[in-house]
Amino acid sequence: MLFFAVVYTVEGIGQAKVGIVWQPLTYFLKTRYGWSALQIAASLAVLDVPWVIKPLYGLVSDFLPLFGYRRRSYLLLSNLAAVAAFAWVTQVVTPGAIVFALLLTSIAMAVSSTLCGALLVENGQRHNASGAFVNQQWLWFNGAVAATSLAGGELIELFSPAGALHVAAMVAAAAPLAVLVCLNLVQETRAALDRAALRQRLDGLVNTFRSRTLWLIAVFLFCYYFSPGFGTPLYFTMTDRLHFSQGFIGALSAVSAAGWVAGGLLYRWLLAGMRTRKLLQLSIVLGTLGTLSYLLMFDPISAVIVYFVFGVAGMIANVATLTLAAEHCPARAEGFAFAALMSVMNLATPLADASGAFLYEHVFSGSLAPLIVLSAACTAFVLVLIPLFGIEQA
Repeated sequence: MLFFAVVYTVEGIGQAKVGIVWQPLTYFLKTRYGWSALQIAASLAVLDVPWVIKPLYGLVSDFLPLFGYRRRSYLLLSNLAAVAAFAWVTQVVTPGAIVFALLLTSIAMAVSSTLCGALLVENGQRHNASGAFVNQQWLWFNGAVAATSLAGGELIELFSPAGALHVAAMVAAAAPLAVLVCLNLVQETRAALDRAALRQRLDGLVNTFRSRTLWLIAVFLFCYYFSPGFGTPLYFTMTDRLHFSQGFIGALSAVSAAGWVAGGLLYRWLLAGMRTRKLLQLSIVLGTLGTLSYLLMFDPISAVIVYFVFGVAGMIANVATLTLAAEHCPARAEGFAFAALMSVMNLATPLADASGAFLYEHVFSGSLAPLIVLSAACTAFVLVLIPLFGIEQA
């Protein structure tokens, strides 16, 4: 539990599209180079690619132990790489160089996340604690996001656009060092690289592709997370129409993260015993209402309420879907199977964001309200799909 808390705190600080770098980066590209919402969403979509190909990292760690370990050695190397890549971000100012350096950070963080996911599945199935582990990870992740969101907004207020980005990158570069200090918390037996071990792992991999349940879960997760996103258009609306300060926008991200933490505590205290299907249905209803609540956002007070409510709904959805995925990964291919299901979600999210930005600019003529309604409708539609995917049996 302590290890998961440390790793996901670091991930909350360092993930390029949610951590301390994200708001300074968006502000820098908007003010320094005049990029539009669609340009930013499309250009930074490349940062999602390493998260989409997470099964590759899981496959390598499942089959090829490094220095006798399937997880610990790769965790060491990936976090060292994250430190170096974020340090590079502090030295560049052109969009191409920044995006490329951040792409390297995304690769490093995605590898670390994949290995942590494999440890979650292995230990969660062993101790019947997958839900508790998922909840623990995302509690600390969002606690870190809350802190770094506040920090990102304040950096914009204190420094030039380039200066804020570079200071944020310095903080992100220091964070992975905590994972290196805590590697001794990973209790992992040494893994052999022989014919018998490879045969067992190959059997686990084959079982992954043969599992009808896993295929259904994968399709369901894509449908669940693919609805037109409005994150970048919302940022432009808050900046240009509602005239929120950058510090307040950063504070709203922190409020959303606090909502996630509250949702995690709600799950731990009240929802932990709920069956998967009921939890998914609840999360869809809350997600639909939370999305529609953005229509009521017109001033700072309403914005705080909306962001918090949406955060609570987001956490419950995350725990429900990740627990569903973790409980059905076959043995000896945990890293690949769990990463494959996560990559489905990671593919759906940028596609949703890019499609939402396109609709905002070219279909809805810069109007946010119809995009919000469409997004809520797509989320609600998933409720109808639950019986089709046999989630009750899963």
